[in-house]
Amino acid sequence: MSEKFEKFIEKLQKKIIRKEIQDHNERIVDLCYNPQNWGKPLKEEITVYEELRGEPKNYFLGLYLKIKNGIIIKANFVTDGCGVMIATGSQTTILIEGQSIEFAKKLTAIDIDKALMKLPKGEYHCLDLAIKTLKSTIEKYKQD
Repeated sequence: MSEKFEKFIEKLQKKIIRKEIQDHNERIVDLCYNPQNWGKPLKEEITVYEELRGEPKNYFLGLYLKIKNGIIIKANFVTDGCGVMIATGSQTTILIEGQSIEFAKKLTAIDIDKALMKLPKGEYHCLDLAIKTLKSTIEKYKQD
């Protein structure tokens, strides 16, 4: 590629990111482009998991937890959703990692929303799917 084309792409990417920050916020955009805890671990590294789809966009969210003595020592996620869903999944794992199952059980959509510095109104379905998946994962763990 030519240097001129590379500079054009770099300038365009910066413009896109500025627009995304304007439409969402820096925290959401950062976690979208740099998600924490992304990826499904190896089977032997998972204590319990849940994989759900949520309406209205039929996004998939998989949540994979490694638990030891009632403490979530590792939390991972995967999703096929939009950037806000990626940020929401990532933020959920950040909030619960290192915490007790009881802490995670009490986590709310409002807690995740605050940590993400407020999602746009049309994106609350991402919070709903994250909480639904988390609660279902915890219930599975408690049943075993």
